[in-house]
Amino acid sequence: MRRWQLQEAKARLSELIRRVEREGPQEITLRGEPKAVVVSKAEFERLQRPKPSLTAFLRSSPLAGLDLEIARDKSPPRDAAL
Repeated sequence: MRRWQLQEAKARLSELIRRVEREGPQEITLRGEPKAVVVSKAEFERLQRPKPSLTAFLRSSPLAGLDLEIARDKSPPRDAAL
């Protein structure tokens, strides 16, 4: 990710936007500190999409509905020095 000083980003905004489209996110700094990241509209929309719940994700798994036998290990616990 390329870093741009704020004054450089303002002066070369068109180039900054072209690089966002071509290379991906671009970071803007103020006095050497990262302050913002510019991303493409498509990337922003992708990030804003609601994420499915964990339950929905697990239900959509190709393994959903399989009858898996999961047995618990009944061996005694190991000794731990405390």
